[in-house]
Amino acid sequence: MRNILHEIIFGKNGKISGLIALAVVLSIALGCNCGKDIDLANLGKKDDNSTASNSSRSSDDSIPSNAVVEGLVKETMEDFADAVETGSFSDIYSKASEDFQGTYTLDEMTTAFKSYTDKKKLVVPILKKIPSTDADFDSPPGIRSEKSLKILMAKGKFKTKPFNVRFDYEYVMRGGEWKLLKLVINIP
Repeated sequence: MRNILHEIIFGKNGKISGLIALAVVLSIALGCNCGKDIDLANLGKKDDNSTASNSSRSSDDSIPSNAVVEGLVKETMEDFADAVETGSFSDIYSKASEDFQGTYTLDEMTTAFKSYTDKKKLVVPILKKIPSTDADFDSPPGIRSEKSLKILMAKGKFKTKPFNVRFDYEYVMRGGEWKLLKLVINIP
């Protein structure tokens, strides 16, 4: 028992360290609020009053097509693959919503995905296969409302070899485009 605890605390077991990292990422991404109110309405208020029309802008009630959502997910995956390969998450972080950036620092994001950067020789080739693979959504992408915000949800997997890549992403409309709000990636 003592050896197991030592391995968990000091990261001697890669699988256990990976599970701990995944738990940290999930708790960050899912926002373990422990009874606290989520108040995303105060973040990025400048976009809520915008009256500018943009032909590429989705209306609050319309769900983008699966092809559009898949393109968005693949773009996020490509940004993530580049981040893992270079060890720098600054590009993907800068593309994320102000809501995301207000919740997590760049250092927190880098730390949360350290298990992937440590194993980039295994992870990056799998992630690089995603652009040529179709997304398999668990359920059709949808929109949920939270504190007057419309949030696009996309959850599923890419059937890549030797492991599937599972994703659970959320995007919020900001400045006429969908911006990353939640980033959960699981490669067994």
